[in-house]
Amino acid sequence: MNTLSPAQIRAKIRAGEWKKPTSGLAPAYAQANLVILDRKFAFEFLLFCQRNPQPCPVLEVLEPGDHEPRLTAPGADIRTDVPLYRVWSKGKLVEETPDITPRFGPGMVSFLLGCSFSFEHALIGAGVPVRNIDEGKNVSMYRTNRQCTPAAPFSSPLVVSMRPIANELVARAVLVTGRYASVHGAPVHVGNPEALGIKNLDKPDFGDPVSIRANETPVFWACGVTSSVAALSAGLDLCITHAPGHMFITDIPNENLATG
Repeated sequence: MNTLSPAQIRAKIRAGEWKKPTSGLAPAYAQANLVILDRKFAFEFLLFCQRNPQPCPVLEVLEPGDHEPRLTAPGADIRTDVPLYRVWSKGKLVEETPDITPRFGPGMVSFLLGCSFSFEHALIGAGVPVRNIDEGKNVSMYRTNRQCTPAAPFSSPLVVSMRPIANELVARAVLVTGRYASVHGAPVHVGNPEALGIKNLDKPDFGDPVSIRANETPVFWACGVTSSVAALSAGLDLCITHAPGHMFITDIPNENLATG
């Protein structure tokens, strides 16, 4: 799959030929979190993202009822090109599906937000192994005790992704990811997970646990799942998100999102 273009991968996803998390796919291209909600709440949700840019960096907002992300992936279909969607009503999960076309009405507004998968390719290129890719797992994600700035009716604790990094490579990982401010940027915390209110790294709130070896440090980055948690906090009649780790793959080269 890594030899295919983002458009070719999206076509396979649309055809039901890829149903797994997307970490490691199209590694040179940006992946995105997805939140879809009614236009009545779009401004307030955009305001929440603007107030919390590190966990919720906006890549594109589609017009109401539009399903083609013309800025990030022309020709794509936001209704079918994610491996797995979650459909929510009043904060409760009602369906997991690979196709939300029947649910997508003319007043639905789609938000694409930056994802830390985008800097994993840069980490690997800099000689920093990425454990979830090495183990073929989804990245580990955790709710923290840090609260985002609310924008009524949306609120959320900060959600973070964790990657264990060899002690001697932590500084390099911070420098590499710091170039990618539009896809979460540098870590928000390094080391002791209890400082974030995380009791057990073996029990992530989202994704899969990964092995942590001797002489490694857990490193935590702001995570776009924060946007999904915020969307659900409002108890909307209908909200659609990607399933954690099952991202939308854009046509944007990761290097276009880097600075310096």
